[in-house]
Amino acid sequence: MDECPMRPGDDHYRVVGPEDSVEDAVDLGVRPDPERVRALAEAGRTVLVRCPGAAGADDSAESAEAVALAALYAWLGARVFATAHRRPVRQALDMVASLRGHRPPAVARRGLA
Repeated sequence: MDECPMRPGDDHYRVVGPEDSVEDAVDLGVRPDPERVRALAEAGRTVLVRCPGAAGADDSAESAEAVALAALYAWLGARVFATAHRRPVRQALDMVASLRGHRPPAVARRGLA
């Protein structure tokens, strides 16, 4: 499967199809131990995490689980995510990248009272 389209300057995380493999990435499978993800990422390894979900599934709980897991593992240092829920996972990864300072927010608003 093709990768989810990336926006300019958005190369910190990759989203691939659920059956795809990525060369030179440590594939830790579904729901790996968070400390192992952190340790491998801190050692400079590219970590691939598989988020649950079946292709074509429209279950919002399944999509929410994939998004939550992707955000958690991205925060811990994983860089590649295999999922059937590409768009929502990509949005979560964009948010994590903005919060960690890897990319500017898509929209910056300043509220004045």
